[in-house]
Amino acid sequence: MNIRIFNRDDFHAVKDIYQQGIDTGNATFQKMAKSWEEWNNAMLSNCRLIATDNNQIVGWAGLSAVSSRVVYSGVAEVSVYVSKSAQGKGAGQKLLSQLILESENNNIWMLQAGIFPENVASIALHKKSGFREVGIREKVGQMSGIWRDSVLLERRSKIVGISDD
Repeated sequence: MNIRIFNRDDFHAVKDIYQQGIDTGNATFQKMAKSWEEWNNAMLSNCRLIATDNNQIVGWAGLSAVSSRVVYSGVAEVSVYVSKSAQGKGAGQKLLSQLILESENNNIWMLQAGIFPENVASIALHKKSGFREVGIREKVGQMSGIWRDSVLLERRSKIVGISDD
């Protein structure tokens, strides 16, 4: 399995994998995969990765800004999606590990993830990668008329954005 930088030609596979995650009902509040324009505008351009296995795209990871305010310029939200066929084979771990490195190379000091409590595998993946659970955001949004909770996790860089104290 290889991890590489995303390029525009990868979007069709990214969109398919994104839709697979949406279809589980436990990956995102999103109902349909975003168009190229929506996805491209939402994701930071410098932190987009692809996992390939035998030259097939089996996963993707990226970051989105949590705020347009300058003070939060080093804080980003993590997205990691792995195709059904590749789940449990280490793609998520490799993507997230490389995404952490890319984020630090791009002066991002705090990563956060909002994950449905039912997505136990994703929570475990993030915790294994140094994220800590901050808390539960109770009934943060509705999905098909049902209020859903979200587990908020964060990872603080030990090398970027540290104080001189």
